[in-house]
Amino acid sequence: MTAIAVTIAGSDSGGGAGVQADLKTFSALGVYGASVLTALTAQNTRGVTAIHDVPPDFIRAQIDAVFSDLDVNAVKIGMLSKAAVIEAVAAGLDAWPGRPVVLDPVMVATSGDRLLDASASGALESTLIPRATVITPNLAEAAALLGTEQARTEDEMRAQGEALLARGARAVLMKGGHGLGDESTDLLVEPGRVIRFPARRIDTKNTHGTGCTLSAAVAAGLAKGHDIVTSIGEAKTYLTAALAASTDLRIGHGHGPVHHFHAVWPV
Repeated sequence: MTAIAVTIAGSDSGGGAGVQADLKTFSALGVYGASVLTALTAQNTRGVTAIHDVPPDFIRAQIDAVFSDLDVNAVKIGMLSKAAVIEAVAAGLDAWPGRPVVLDPVMVATSGDRLLDASASGALESTLIPRATVITPNLAEAAALLGTEQARTEDEMRAQGEALLARGARAVLMKGGHGLGDESTDLLVEPGRVIRFPARRIDTKNTHGTGCTLSAAVAAGLAKGHDIVTSIGEAKTYLTAALAASTDLRIGHGHGPVHHFHAVWPV
């Protein structure tokens, strides 16, 4: 049986993040990808110049169209810009339950442009986070969700992950890619256990779409029937290789994308 994952996220016209990055990741990892667009962005490697929100009722129509026909095995959720969009996605998940959900709380693009309306943060926390199998915040996103300072050490990452559990999350993957040092370590924080996922930090400016790519890779693993630990480990390995291969890419003039298809067409 073909593993199928669906991404519910915004479109990146530059092709490096959002739905485009998710679909590339699914394909690179042997999973068929479907999509539900929540927003259109005018975006490139330098930044976001405009956002056009998809109406909530049309988002729900896309969800129903995909789930009524495809045997979806996992869901990845990315950019959701407004509270009404978050509520539409939550209603769609309730109508089509039973799939693992990876929620990437996308709040700010790599360029620094804000992608989540400030008034929608509460809706994200109360409506979607409890419905997710795992949430995958980076250090800045975790701090924003908690209204605190960004974690600087693994102990602080663990504490913030536990605080997000207390807010209703079932599992939290605290991503350490925005930290410092030679090692980039992610922490899976669950009730009763914490698991480290270390990797060497890649020195490259091509980091556009890293968060989207990692969360999509986790969803791909879950779609193939792997457990959460195996899915995260394989996703981390894939992203590290995609980052390493990206150093030879020449895409745009800002933060370029990772090389999703490094195993298929090396530069």
